[in-house]
Amino acid sequence: MATIVVLFEVEPGRAPGTEPAVLLVHAAGADPDAPEDPQDRTLCGRDTAPMEHAHYRPTRPGEPWYPPVLADRRCRDCEGALRRQ
Repeated sequence: MATIVVLFEVEPGRAPGTEPAVLLVHAAGADPDAPEDPQDRTLCGRDTAPMEHAHYRPTRPGEPWYPPVLADRRCRDCEGALRRQ
């Protein structure tokens, strides 16, 4: 699997200082010049600029690419793209 950055698509217009409501969890390729930063588009084609960095990485082989507590919110299109890689 290529190096990816996990991103949260969050609810727009939330009140400052409140926890974001995660709508979907996306994956983007890592920027080759700054591996902690995502490329401009997610694997499903969405703009990464308004998304929040999840700072999540699997710690063991076999763990999912997304935070397990957000399994129901993972982007199925990003997941499909990861499987095709």
